[in-house]
Amino acid sequence: MAKKLYVGGLSYGTTDAVLKEGFEVVGPVESAVIIMDKATGRSKGFGFVEMSTDEDAAKAIEKYNGNELDGRRVTVNEAKPRPEGGPSRSGSTGGYNKDRGGFSNRR
Repeated sequence: MAKKLYVGGLSYGTTDAVLKEGFEVVGPVESAVIIMDKATGRSKGFGFVEMSTDEDAAKAIEKYNGNELDGRRVTVNEAKPRPEGGPSRSGSTGGYNKDRGGFSNRR
C-alpha cells in the first residue's frame, strides 16, 4: 500500500519532477506534487510525495527529514488526512455579519 508524505520547506523553484527525482533515490514514487497558490500560480513551498511502500516511505523520512533537498533544508513526515468539511482553521467565515458585528459569507 502506498504511503503519502508531506514535504515542507521546499524552494519556490522546486518542480514536481525535481521532487519526484529526489525521492526516487529511496524507492519507487507513485506521485509527487508541489502545491501551488491559485491566485499567483507560485509554489506554496510544500508538496506531497506518495511512495510505493510503507518501507520506502520510512526510508524517505529518515533520509530527508531535516536534511537538504534542492538546496533547502526540508521537513518530511507522514501526511495527515485532510479534515472533512467544517469551518476554516481560523474559524472565520469572511464577509460582513451584522449579528457578530463583523464580516461573514453566511446570509
